[in-house]
Amino acid sequence: MSDIPAGLETLDFSFPGGRAAGPFAPVLVGVVGSGNLEVLLEPDSGAGCSVRVETSARGFGPIWQAVLDDFHARHALAGVRIAINDMGATPAVVGLRLDQAVAELPGARP
Repeated sequence: MSDIPAGLETLDFSFPGGRAAGPFAPVLVGVVGSGNLEVLLEPDSGAGCSVRVETSARGFGPIWQAVLDDFHARHALAGVRIAINDMGATPAVVGLRLDQAVAELPGARP
């Protein structure tokens, strides 16, 4: 038996802002399903970037921290709120979906 309780785990992360995203319509990429996830980017009035992860894969907080640290190092968004709904995606898929969402922002770098 595992010491990790069943059900979804909620993880919250915040990062200092860098590049202001500016005004944009919410962006949704991916599909919640077996081994996948969806990412929603929304404008936020704050100067940083907040991330909320709802995941079925409990106990992976340090992995999520590493993946999101890497994402922030690449993009350093400001004024953005990110919601991730996960059903066990691998770190590579998480990074891909985050990059796909950022590519949809106005003025995104190719």
